[in-house]
Amino acid sequence: MKKILILNGAGRKNGSTSALVNAFADGAKASGNEIREFFLHKMDIHGCMNCQGCGRESADFKNPCVQKDDMAQIYEAFLWCDIIVFASPVYWFSITGQLKTAVDRLYAMHRRYGVPNVIKPTVMLLTAGAPVFDQPMAWYSHFEKYCNWPNLGTVLGADKIDEARALGESIN
Repeated sequence: MKKILILNGAGRKNGSTSALVNAFADGAKASGNEIREFFLHKMDIHGCMNCQGCGRESADFKNPCVQKDDMAQIYEAFLWCDIIVFASPVYWFSITGQLKTAVDRLYAMHRRYGVPNVIKPTVMLLTAGAPVFDQPMAWYSHFEKYCNWPNLGTVLGADKIDEARALGESIN
């Protein structure tokens, strides 16, 4: 059994990105995995200030960022999880601001624990009004390489519900 953290960057709770997330989660649960999903649009998460406070010796191990907002819930889930799922519609050729802000704030975990100590396999679920995934996938590829996080799979397109479910089922 794996513990899976889903960061849903969609702006609509019942849109096509959430449909992919739900299909993935259903498949993952059917394989005995545990899921924790965060719908980022409804959370109070501020952007990273690059203050480097997360790298200070005095930084809290469980909530290393100096900003105290809803990101504390994600830090807890980050420490709990084995796998991270990034889910987003494509807005202006990239992931949503909600997802990018949360990912930027995960930097605090890297500063606190060190990049090699927080290796998390990942999944990317993307939807788009037009099938243009080059830019968000380039970002994701660079991000994964920097973090040394293995990619367990990607699902590109709102019409890929069965593919998302199958990917979720494949995780065990």
